[in-house]
Amino acid sequence: MDAVTEAEQVISAARSLFNRGLTHGSTGNVSLRTAAGILVTPTGSSLGVVTAEELSLIDSTGAHLSGPRPSKEAFLHAAILRARPDANAVVHTHSTYSAAVSCLADVDDANALPPLTAYYAMRVGTLPLLPYHAPGDMSLEELAEQEATRHHALLLSNHGPVVAGMTLSAAMDALEEIEETAKLFLLLRTVPTRPLTETEVAALRPPR
Repeated sequence: MDAVTEAEQVISAARSLFNRGLTHGSTGNVSLRTAAGILVTPTGSSLGVVTAEELSLIDSTGAHLSGPRPSKEAFLHAAILRARPDANAVVHTHSTYSAAVSCLADVDDANALPPLTAYYAMRVGTLPLLPYHAPGDMSLEELAEQEATRHHALLLSNHGPVVAGMTLSAAMDALEEIEETAKLFLLLRTVPTRPLTETEVAALRPPR
């Protein structure tokens, strides 16, 4: 797989997120681990129009190697990829329903969303809510890396979700599952619900 193909994968993911309304304006960022480093969308870019030539390259510490200046949240992508050697891609958005859940006062910090559907349980599992940090605040780096060793999906308070996956497609599938479950959660907040039980969730986990 050459660098052009990898860059095109990042752009394809970016367009998909933007065109489906999972990002807006210049929010959100996408990264992909490659042999040369981590390709990441640049700072101030819209995922709807960014091009392959505009992608940044960073190393595993988040240091800028080449290309335009990377997203101010590139350090977060690097931290999560360090924590998860099985992952090759990270997707972060400010998607509406997930961001709304991240602003609620009564969310469980250990697990922001209940397992309302089987697909959420399979693709996401547990979603910890990390304390608020301003965008680009490097003090989030250590906490995110620590949490990512146990969880491939995180929800940033008053911000949005960040998800790692073996591939960009896997990361995007999980991110979209978070967004749809957040929508269900908000729609159902005023009525009784029956989330999957611990036994039902355990039955969906792949065998070790």
